[in-house]
Amino acid sequence: MKKRVVILTGAGISAESGISTFRDSDGLWEQYRVEDVATPEGYAKDKALVLDFYNQRRRQLKEVKPNEGHLQLVRLEEYFDVQIVTQNVDNLHEQAGSSHVLHLHGELTKARSERDSNLIVDIGYEDIHLGDKGPDGAQLRPYIVWFGEAVPNIEPAAELCERCDFFVVIGTSMNVYPAAGLIHYVPRESPCWLVDPKAVAVSRAVKIYQEKAGTGVKKVVDELIGMA
Repeated sequence: MKKRVVILTGAGISAESGISTFRDSDGLWEQYRVEDVATPEGYAKDKALVLDFYNQRRRQLKEVKPNEGHLQLVRLEEYFDVQIVTQNVDNLHEQAGSSHVLHLHGELTKARSERDSNLIVDIGYEDIHLGDKGPDGAQLRPYIVWFGEAVPNIEPAAELCERCDFFVVIGTSMNVYPAAGLIHYVPRESPCWLVDPKAVAVSRAVKIYQEKAGTGVKKVVDELIGMA
């Protein structure tokens, strides 16, 4: 039986593909207020603005490709049971060929009924317009977990972490909860790595590569393969 590697990814791994991040100095929060485009209250206040914001994100996603960081993770699947837990709403891990991807914060290429959070439809890269209805007749909204909403996949993610043999964090500040708390579920004896160009504070011993995902992930993957 292959040993399990759980990989937690954040915006940093997709930034090298050209996906705009939210928290950098030139990020999306400089152009939009989080309260306006990433909260239930913002959506209730101006649905057209919120739909347009995510339509733009979806159009951008259609034009970008996975980078070396995404592709390196696919290499691991020959040697390990690789489970990716991502905070990203893009599909670059899937495009790269990763088999098991759990999205914590939703997916851009899907929409959901604003009435029923369990009614989810694939929309690919199409826009969502005011008046677009789900099968239940309710307005469709982005399938995105906004600030203030529950994160339904956090429990399955925690269960994966509890049973992992190795844990890798890539491109996340470890400041966004509940995702940042997943490291606390990792067994103490399971080695951990962290790849990020910025200094990231973590609450346990980790091997740190303070560099971009495109170069740092390959180093971690090579190490892991050497341990297989």
